[in-house]
Amino acid sequence: MNLFSIISLVLGFICVIISIMLSGVLTDYYDPASIFIVVGGIVFTIGASYPLDMLKNLMKSLAIAFKKDQTDLGADIDRIVELANVARKNGLLALEELTDEMQDPFMKKGILLVVDGSDPELIRSILETEIAVTAERHGNNRAILDAAASYSPAYGMLGTLIGLINMLTSLDDMESLGPNMSVALVTTFYGVLLANMVFTPLSKRLKTIGGNEDLHKELILEGIMAIQNGENPRVIREKLHAYLATAVQGKRNREELTRKEFARGG
Repeated sequence: MNLFSIISLVLGFICVIISIMLSGVLTDYYDPASIFIVVGGIVFTIGASYPLDMLKNLMKSLAIAFKKDQTDLGADIDRIVELANVARKNGLLALEELTDEMQDPFMKKGILLVVDGSDPELIRSILETEIAVTAERHGNNRAILDAAASYSPAYGMLGTLIGLINMLTSLDDMESLGPNMSVALVTTFYGVLLANMVFTPLSKRLKTIGGNEDLHKELILEGIMAIQNGENPRVIREKLHAYLATAVQGKRNREELTRKEFARGG
């Protein structure tokens, strides 16, 4: 379980709650009509915008988003170098006995294609296609969350308009002004809160996970092609270490982007 992501989201909500309690009454921010407008609007608009299969895939991805990232590029490199040593000593056919121990289905598929004597271009094409399909699936999941993030403020504004219209049509009833104004303002609050503290962070989390998975598979692809080409295991290790540098640089870039957004107040 990725405790850091969960704790960060929880602490974000706690900060908002504490801010409300320091400046007002928490119950004043609970309005069923506002919740119905924003949450119901987002859910059913998303349902109308995307097919059910994509929504099911999103649910699976969200479950993965809060799991601890198991990607270990260093271990992948060691495994590929080990396979290269076996192939160098005993031939490519000897790799088939090792596939039963492989936990990574992508690596297993690639090694089996090599053992079967498939053409190198065909192997690369098959594996690159799988990488592209996976990347597209991650992109679709992020697109749904990004759409939800854009719908949230829109439905918040819709609730604001409903509250203002109700308020203006009943100015002679002073008792209704408060509830109508509450719907007008609290609905916007819900929309902004969901967009910036739920949907956008989840989208960025899935982007990070997808990037790590793509890098992981690209490393395995290059390793498998190097094994089939009969390259020296030491050369393979040096070649694949470039992916470790890429992963480190990507992490630094994300940290720098986070600092810039924080400095801008966003």
